[in-house]
Amino acid sequence: METNQTDYLPILMQMGLAVGFVVMTIIVSSFLGPKRKSQNKDKNFECGIESIGNARIPFSVKYFLVAILFVLFDVEVIFMYPWATNFKAMGLEGLIKMGIFMSLLVVGFVYVIRKKGLEWE
Repeated sequence: METNQTDYLPILMQMGLAVGFVVMTIIVSSFLGPKRKSQNKDKNFECGIESIGNARIPFSVKYFLVAILFVLFDVEVIFMYPWATNFKAMGLEGLIKMGIFMSLLVVGFVYVIRKKGLEWE
């Protein structure tokens, strides 16, 4: 099967159209959008706390570890829903497989607890 460079022309045209649309939208919105600045508009909105110091203060590694563990255990729970809906159809084989899965989940959870991964300092 031979291909020519002209076969890629529709793809390049679509990419150019998409990039052009994005760039043109940004440019047009900067011209048409309101440009009213005031001291009241520049105030903090959500939390109401004034920013003090550097915003680049590093977070503790424990924060990211807890977040990753949450996602990990959450995804593992999602795997249990199809098993729960087809519990009777899967029979004893499905029960054994889910038992192995749950035991691995518990071993991982015990490991995290022993390593003190969920303790916040």
